[in-house]
Amino acid sequence: MAQNSTQSAPSSKSGNSSQASFVKGSAWITAGSIFSRILGAVYIMAWLPMIGDAQTGNLANALFSKGYNIYSLFLMISTAGIPGAIAKQVAHYNTLNEYRVGRRLFHTGIKLMAILGVVSAGLMFFGAPLYAQSAAEIPVYRSLSVAVLIIPFLSIFRGYFQGFAEMAPSAVSQFIEQLARVAYMLGATFVIMQIQHGTYKQAVVQSTFAAFIGAIFGILTLFWFYLRQRGKLEHLMAQSNDNLQVTTKELVMDIIHQSVPFILLGSGITIFQLIDQYSFFKMLPQFFLVTKKEMEIYFAIFNFNSNKLVMIVISFASAMAVAAIPLLSAAHARNDKRDMAQQITNVLQLFLIIMVPASFGVAAVAEPLYTLFYGHDVLGISVLQVNSFTAIILGLFTVLAAVLQGLYQNNVAMRYLIVGIVVKLVMQYPMIAFFNIYGPMVATAIGMLVTSVLMLISLYRLYHFKLQQTLRRMLGIIFFSLVMFFLTGITVNLVGMVLPVQRKIYSAVILIIAVAVGVAVYGYLILKTRLADRIVGPRMAGLRRRLHIR
Repeated sequence: MAQNSTQSAPSSKSGNSSQASFVKGSAWITAGSIFSRILGAVYIMAWLPMIGDAQTGNLANALFSKGYNIYSLFLMISTAGIPGAIAKQVAHYNTLNEYRVGRRLFHTGIKLMAILGVVSAGLMFFGAPLYAQSAAEIPVYRSLSVAVLIIPFLSIFRGYFQGFAEMAPSAVSQFIEQLARVAYMLGATFVIMQIQHGTYKQAVVQSTFAAFIGAIFGILTLFWFYLRQRGKLEHLMAQSNDNLQVTTKELVMDIIHQSVPFILLGSGITIFQLIDQYSFFKMLPQFFLVTKKEMEIYFAIFNFNSNKLVMIVISFASAMAVAAIPLLSAAHARNDKRDMAQQITNVLQLFLIIMVPASFGVAAVAEPLYTLFYGHDVLGISVLQVNSFTAIILGLFTVLAAVLQGLYQNNVAMRYLIVGIVVKLVMQYPMIAFFNIYGPMVATAIGMLVTSVLMLISLYRLYHFKLQQTLRRMLGIIFFSLVMFFLTGITVNLVGMVLPVQRKIYSAVILIIAVAVGVAVYGYLILKTRLADRIVGPRMAGLRRRLHIR
């Protein structure tokens, strides 16, 4: 009995340390991701008025969205999942105190990035006429191909830092990248539309080229972090065991083997969006009388406008996914099954306590939120409400895919995503027939839900995480989120009786008041019931004392 007790102690300590590291890492990545997403959405308020009226704005958004959907896919191919694979494998070797192997892995990854970046950029530039649906899309794709050339270097740097569980460099560089991108985008659009009196198509081309400008600033930021931490990294290299003899060929094969799942899984949401891009325009006219321009506007509303806002919420899940992979990989390297199960539980419960209320909150404030960014539009507001609930499922997929990858269950994750894609393809046609513009979102939700449920079942069978505890806490979170949803919605309606929500300036005031009410209600409920303490950790007790909540 004494022996068993002695052996179990390190696991418990390790589990607590892992939870602290996960929460800290999630905080950094969440902050960087959230601020970047918010900045990436806020620019719309300055960009659209320069573009023109509401209809022209939606046409520009549709063109922008098509370009970025293709760009996202090429970006995943050009990075080939290598940053995620690098983070995962560097964490693995660091746990074994083989820091030099991790550095060699990093250098090998850079060489692969150079090759893949050139090939992918070439394919995107010269192949643009093949996958463009109109002539206007070709210059947009080509402007983005330049970014595909250099962003792999940005990604590899982030992956290396994340392998050391250093999330701050990634978070800061992500924000700087977005800041530079938005600055160039707004400046170029102002010159084209206000000074040169050009077309919205020209403005979109320069706005997409801004991804290249942002990437340059992101790389410079990471290089600055690298120079600051070079002494620390060199010290770790000097302490390396150097017992593992790994050839360059083995490192390359290791990267390729680990990166392929990251391509497919990292492109999961993009693949679903591309299905919409190439099917919506063909399927919708079979059931409804619509013009080409109307379809472009509908596509902009659900694939760009609402997605832009919903991705702010999904970035919570993306942040947790990035923070979870190195910790899960480290636990796997130690063969610490107890810590692995605890990490899965931590990830799921932290996801629920943040993502569920965030999605419900977006649905509650959909009217002032959509109006603030795009102007008052009944259809757009309704689409945002539906899409905000879809975000929970998309976020769950993002987290579960990362967990399975961190635990080297790559084949399982890929197999279940393929099942979800097949479900999406099968459901797309009938869902558009029944739900019109909402059809693609419903089909996406069904496909992703199937994938996520299969992933959860697999994780429970393999690692026996605390399912019953998670379900109990999930019910509490949903109940508190519903309370917050109704009170926030009532606040929007009451303030809306005094201030006309149709005007942007007043919608901003309504939004601030409603969000304050929602945060206060949900925050009070999870602190009062100690739910936040049980999921986030003991730091919540200090917050509760400062807020005088007993």
